[in-house]
Amino acid sequence: MNILIWLIMGGIIGWIASLIMKTEGQQGIIMNVVVGIAGSVIGGWLVVPLFGGETMQEGFNLTSFVVALVGAIILLAVVNLIRRGSPRGP
Repeated sequence: MNILIWLIMGGIIGWIASLIMKTEGQQGIIMNVVVGIAGSVIGGWLVVPLFGGETMQEGFNLTSFVVALVGAIILLAVVNLIRRGSPRGP
């Protein structure tokens, strides 16, 4: 059951991050899930030590959702920077 929650939350977080970064037309649902889960890991690794907060491993709440979203946005910005040379979409 826990893996199902991770997949659903990863998809939602990845989708929201793709809307913010204007890349929603370039990636499908699988990529949204991957970006959301990877963003959660990146957020837990970068954001939590700097600013505090909780990760998804410690339970779901608004703070862990924001940390994962920030991590997903960072991931999409880096991918866009490598792809196009600019952190924003076209």
